[in-house]
Amino acid sequence: MHELDPRYVDIQDDFWTPRLAMNARSALPHQWRQLEASGCIDNFRLVAGHKEGVHTGWFFADSDAYKWLDAACRVLATRSPDLPVETRQHIDTFVDLIRAAQDPDGYLYTYNQLLFPGVRWTNLQIEHELYCHGHLIEAAIAHHQATGAGTLLDVATRAADLLVQAFGPAGPEGTPGHQEIEIALIKLARITVRERYLDLAQAFIERRGRMPRFAAHIFQQNRDVDRRAAQAEALRAAFRARQPEATTAVLPATNAAPKPRGIQARFMLSALSGRYFQQHQPVRRQTVPVGHAVRFAYLETAMAMLARERGDESLRPALEAAWSHLVERRMHVTGGAGSLPVIEGFGRDYELDPEVAYAETCAALGCLFWNWEMTLLSGQAPYADLFEWQLYNAAGVGMGLEGQSYLYNNPLACRGGVTRRAWYEVPCCPSNLSRTWAHVGRYLYSTAPGSLWVHQYVGSRTRLEPDLAAELEVASALPGGGRVTLHFRQAATTAPVTVYLRMPGWAGAGRVTVNGQPVSAEPPVRPSFPPTASGITPQAAWYLPLPRIQAARGDVIEIEWPLPVLARRAHPRVRGLRGRVALTRGPLVYCLESIDNPGLDLFAARLDPATFQPEFEPELLGGVWVLRGRTRQGQPCTAIPYYAWANRGPSQMTVWVRE
Repeated sequence: MHELDPRYVDIQDDFWTPRLAMNARSALPHQWRQLEASGCIDNFRLVAGHKEGVHTGWFFADSDAYKWLDAACRVLATRSPDLPVETRQHIDTFVDLIRAAQDPDGYLYTYNQLLFPGVRWTNLQIEHELYCHGHLIEAAIAHHQATGAGTLLDVATRAADLLVQAFGPAGPEGTPGHQEIEIALIKLARITVRERYLDLAQAFIERRGRMPRFAAHIFQQNRDVDRRAAQAEALRAAFRARQPEATTAVLPATNAAPKPRGIQARFMLSALSGRYFQQHQPVRRQTVPVGHAVRFAYLETAMAMLARERGDESLRPALEAAWSHLVERRMHVTGGAGSLPVIEGFGRDYELDPEVAYAETCAALGCLFWNWEMTLLSGQAPYADLFEWQLYNAAGVGMGLEGQSYLYNNPLACRGGVTRRAWYEVPCCPSNLSRTWAHVGRYLYSTAPGSLWVHQYVGSRTRLEPDLAAELEVASALPGGGRVTLHFRQAATTAPVTVYLRMPGWAGAGRVTVNGQPVSAEPPVRPSFPPTASGITPQAAWYLPLPRIQAARGDVIEIEWPLPVLARRAHPRVRGLRGRVALTRGPLVYCLESIDNPGLDLFAARLDPATFQPEFEPELLGGVWVLRGRTRQGQPCTAIPYYAWANRGPSQMTVWVRE
């Protein structure tokens, strides 16, 4: 399969068009203001010599600015009229700052450049040095694709060449603790056609899990990180003493998450064993999701990319086994990945307490990237199906409806204390969301000569290049309605096309017609698969092939799925969820929020699932399909899409409700 250039995809969709406009018009300007207020952009000005001061923020702060630039450039590439002129100017300003801050040999990491001049490549498991270089490279690629200019791409290639020089001959100790550079190097290899970048990405992947005496290694690095942090704080205190008028931004911490007993000891064991960093064994033997969920998802993404680039089939068994284990035993009903705070990652099989659930937004985004790569690698529908589920639920919940408030961790039950915030002390999620939304068109279709795969049903007008000389127009009522129409237009070829339609795992039998004539939409085989921890079954998805579609004739394909309200039940081994249900409709998970249910105890009420019916509320939460029903005692009850909760101030919420 070949990916489509997202610049060829014009989103015209009732659900997504306003969200993409909000992303460009509201979210990106807000994020830039927060990066400025927190001192993140000033770190680059300090290195460039444009002002005096001291480094502010975490050692990984550079990456947050790079992800903003990546997002802004992706929006710029779509020629969005909603992107403010000021944001376009900020892109140019920041590109100039990056170029001025880079060392002559390609190094760029403001934490070391400002606080520890001359120190490089230290504490790689913890301090995110290579992670920051990875997001620099991704931002440079997005800038090049948006503008055609090579100014920032030159910065990226200089940085990448330095990495090749420094880490090409390195051993297992030369691997990053937070994966991302591998993804970036593979993307850079594609755009520059320089094999050395792909070689280094492969080396980083292959070296994982081979470091001797890892516990001693990480213990020593942790001590050095603490020592350096103390030195950094001393330098900041000295600067404040010299410049008492200088102000330091105080950023809010992540929302609190209930901590299960013994979590600190479990975190220490995870870190010392290497599981937290996915350093516990070589990648082909890593078949169970463990450790930090974002790191894990980024590693799996890079492995799938490498398998596709190098045709390395030996990586696929581990990728497939890890995905199956995630879906069957370690994933929440929302698609959220990572059940534990502190570790910010995976617990044991079926350890999925909805109130403890961490389910970081970036972990959901990492899973999106992984699912997309697995779709392209395998041509199998379950990966695209889980992508859709996580897109609307586990990832969709992360950004507020106005684009200027966010959730970092995403519990499935909240008794209070979890609210959206304008920014965080660790603000990795906002710009990561924005760059993903900006590229949503990338994930809709893929092509091969004579073939088109439809992975996601989003209203759009698309040029199917380079494999198909045709234009496709799609009208979609999803996620609220089940009707989709695909209409071919402006075809320059008379050759027939085979169209592969994803038949969702959440759907029952759908109705499919081609030019008004019904076609069979029954799967060729009905696979069996084990029950999942969450009760959702993306494994049931499949691709319906429609051969002999004539794009030149303007063929029209229509699909209609019923969208009944379903009561999902967790696996019996998930403690605390016996006798509870989660309501879903189509690809959306629903929840009860206290603001819609005054006087109702969300955690004690017993629902009558059969009474719930969908109803569109155009004035509520920007226009949503709600579910209205009753409890067993006859009390009225309203459920809203999970992605929309926490947009109306502090509240209580639950996904899993007694029945």
